[in-house]
Amino acid sequence: MEQTPKVFESEYRFCLILWESEPINSTKLAALCKERLGWSRTTTYTVIKRLSERGVVKNENSVVTSLLSKDEIQRSDMNELFVNRFEGSLPAFVNAFAKIGNLSEKDIDEIKKMIERGGDNK
Repeated sequence: MEQTPKVFESEYRFCLILWESEPINSTKLAALCKERLGWSRTTTYTVIKRLSERGVVKNENSVVTSLLSKDEIQRSDMNELFVNRFEGSLPAFVNAFAKIGNLSEKDIDEIKKMIERGGDNK
C-alpha cells in the first residue's frame, strides 16, 4: 500500500482552500491564499510546487487540482498520530480522546454505531 505524503499544517490550510475551489487557476488561488492566509503570491507558488513534487496536487497549464482528498489526508494524519503517539494502542487512543472530547451520550452512541459498522460513518 502506497503511503500518503505528509501534509503539514500550513499546507493543509492551503488544501482546504483548494478543495473548495478546484479546479482553479493558480493566479486566482494565489489571490485566495493572500486574502485568507496572508500569503504572498510567491509563497503560494512555492507551496504548489512542493505539494506537486510530493504528489498531493497537480498543476497543469496553471490549473491546480488536488490528487488527494481531505478524507485521505485526515486518515493519514490520524494513523500517524495513532502509531507514533499511542504506539498503535486503540484503547490508549480512545481513552485520551474521551478525556478531552467532552463526549455527549449522542456522540458516544454515534461512535458505537461507527465501530459496529467497521468505521463507516453513514
